[in-house]
Amino acid sequence: MRNRSMEQKLSRRQFLMCSAATLTTAALSSYSQASIFSDFAQPAYKSLVLNNTHTGEKTSVTFWEKGKVVQDAMSEINRVLRDHRSGEVCDMDPELMDLLFWLKYQLDVPDNTPFNVISGYRSPKTNAMLRRKGRNVAKNSFHMKGRAIDIAIPGRSLKDVRSAALSLKGGGVGYYPGSGFIHLDTGPTRIW
Repeated sequence: MRNRSMEQKLSRRQFLMCSAATLTTAALSSYSQASIFSDFAQPAYKSLVLNNTHTGEKTSVTFWEKGKVVQDAMSEINRVLRDHRSGEVCDMDPELMDLLFWLKYQLDVPDNTPFNVISGYRSPKTNAMLRRKGRNVAKNSFHMKGRAIDIAIPGRSLKDVRSAALSLKGGGVGYYPGSGFIHLDTGPTRIW
């Protein structure tokens, strides 16, 4: 049986994009062997603390354990990283969480230090609105696919976070010192 309230909130395009992300997440549910970080010594578990700076919500989750993605943890991540303007939720890419984990490791960030999240998932409608306002937003942003995040780490300079992110070569890295964040995505490796 279809959920009418969900249908009314999502356009067909949004539904298809989120469905594709869901299928990708399912395909990557045991991504440890295919991870871009498979050359790293894999720990028994991987945890993150995420603080949504717009909603004030914070979560501390173990998203990877015993060689597999923890689906309940990913559901919690999806909820916290939802589009804060519309409330829409989309499955975030587990590889993006892996990228954050290895960034934390690279910077020797304590486990209880949060990533301050400025933007996680962004609906197509929100993305278009930000583009109209001239906010340097890509037309086909990886945020709309659950494959990008804008972050800052308390106690760490943006330059240090950027340098560590670049060393991982895990996707796109954008540097926005005027806005106080670093953009990370799991798209092709590129820098701006």
